[in-house]
Amino acid sequence: MLNNAPRFWERRGPTSILLWPLSWVYGQINHVLNLINELDFRKRNIQKVPIIIVGNIRVGGTGKTPIVIALAERLASMGWKPGIISRGYGASSSPLPIQVFSHSDPSQAGDEPTLIAKRTQDQFPVWVHPKRVQSIRSLLKQDPSVNVIISDDGLQHRGLARWPAREGGRDIELVVRDQRGEGNGFLIPAGPLRESASRERDATLMSGMGPSNSHSEEYFLGRRAFTLNGQLSASYQLINQSNTQSLATIADTYLPNKITAVAAIGNPQRFFDDLLRHGIAGKCIGLGDHASYTPEFFSAIQAECILITEKDAVKCSLINDERIWVVPMTLEIPNALAEWLQSVLQRPDPNQYTL
Repeated sequence: MLNNAPRFWERRGPTSILLWPLSWVYGQINHVLNLINELDFRKRNIQKVPIIIVGNIRVGGTGKTPIVIALAERLASMGWKPGIISRGYGASSSPLPIQVFSHSDPSQAGDEPTLIAKRTQDQFPVWVHPKRVQSIRSLLKQDPSVNVIISDDGLQHRGLARWPAREGGRDIELVVRDQRGEGNGFLIPAGPLRESASRERDATLMSGMGPSNSHSEEYFLGRRAFTLNGQLSASYQLINQSNTQSLATIADTYLPNKITAVAAIGNPQRFFDDLLRHGIAGKCIGLGDHASYTPEFFSAIQAECILITEKDAVKCSLINDERIWVVPMTLEIPNALAEWLQSVLQRPDPNQYTL
């Protein structure tokens, strides 16, 4: 099974050309809204602490959440006190922001915020709400010692005013780009882009790309870019996290026709490819991002070993199946990126000069 993104998004052809006029209209609407926002026709909310936005211009996931976790951990090791906000996709609608903990119900808080809280063992305050300004207000009220906020997604959230680093400020906009790139380069619905690939950004984070990849595209010329390669770690049993086994052991123990990999993430193929690089081949089931699971779904899978991601695992707490193994993915922030972030965050608050 494949993820539910249309195939014509990857290459230009009759279908994408036919839909291009709708993409043009979508682009013009965005342009007008951006112009209104830039002219400050409505009051914007200036934040008291710097905001780091980790987002993407491509519809669907590009590996943002592991980067948010890695950024928070690296900044904490550098003496900062990060907080994290998210829209909480898949969360139940709540009129007020909610704080997320490792024991939170992902159907109430969202799967990605719950994963962040669980993976970091509640080290950082995590708040969710569609209006990120409200999340920031609640977070800082609850934890006034927080001095930098990381937003999981939000590049297109116009209600969150910022003064980016490229404009002399200390807010940072990071665009995460995976190996799929920008597909056919069209805006939705003709292509996979929320906005043009030439969008301004403080830096591009190349996710899931080897150091040998060429970044010669026109919009990368003169742009700051960093490569972040994640690594799969030893797996643990869903029903008994203390029971672990290496990926090499899995590859040696089970025949390919006895292994099934399942992923409900933005780019399931990346997970499957990473497993293959560790010598694990088998049936692959890619579901739509944020899809939920039932015991019946796994019962129907004819396999001796089922491999899932940590993002999937937070939605499987009530599933008792000894065949399911969770494969964590970790990454490290390059020193060059950490040093640049430090230099920006240490800038004087530019807002005090604009009041």
